[in-house]
Amino acid sequence: MRACLVLLCFLLFAPAPTAGAQPPPLMLATDYEAGVPVAEYWVSEKLDGVRGRWDGRVLWTRGGHRIDVPAWFIAGWPAVALDGELWMGRGRFEEVSGLIRARRPDDDAWRQVRFMVFDLPGHADGFGERLSQLRALLAGTGVAWLQPVPQQRFSDAAALQARLQAVVAAGGEGLMLHHRDARYRTGRSDGLRKLKPHADAEARVVGHTPGRGKYAGMTGALLVERADGVRFRLGSGLGDAQRATPPPVGSLVTYRYNGYTGKGVPRFARFLRVRDEAPPPDP
Repeated sequence: MRACLVLLCFLLFAPAPTAGAQPPPLMLATDYEAGVPVAEYWVSEKLDGVRGRWDGRVLWTRGGHRIDVPAWFIAGWPAVALDGELWMGRGRFEEVSGLIRARRPDDDAWRQVRFMVFDLPGHADGFGERLSQLRALLAGTGVAWLQPVPQQRFSDAAALQARLQAVVAAGGEGLMLHHRDARYRTGRSDGLRKLKPHADAEARVVGHTPGRGKYAGMTGALLVERADGVRFRLGSGLGDAQRATPPPVGSLVTYRYNGYTGKGVPRFARFLRVRDEAPPPDP
């Protein structure tokens, strides 16, 4: 019964996809594990933007929502599928997310956006070959805001961890690893891995607790619920503006955590951001 109620809540609050659209077929990452042969992977920064899928004519979010952009933004783009990230720079996720939610494209704001492309879904070659083709393809467009994500190789895990520390120290989220021979396929793949200093996940806001002390009259914490029905509080990570106007009940939020308690509750959970749409289920 409880599982049914959780599912009903999800369906009621989850935004509906654009009419006639389905979540695009995307390759999804698995977590990095010790012992992975680092030298076999291409490595890039995990950009904190909004993932986009260009189908040759239209841009879509990973949830299947059409992204309205100024006509000039996609003029000259190749008529082939591109997988990438709409990005404005480190620490600017909220800005690019708000821009994509807007009903009318804001020309001035869109001039600050780049579509950082990391893959060619329609090509059957391994990633190393796809990367070469991708770089040549985008260089030929002459579109300054259509760029390949920088990729590099590392000899071992120590060099990879050093790169991770440098990216995080500069305000980045983490790293993505593409295996040189992996083909693009829909769903979770060991050919694509993510490496971050903290784990993160999503939960639904089901309530708010009152603040105390300097937060009196504001929200002290968000009461959230995972899809499996586990509830816990998110207080750490909330800014003053979010405490004054907290994410409403039904909102989907992302939180960071460090492992689990003996009861399966996320340890040291802290609020990260509001998600505009639920991630599509794994194929």
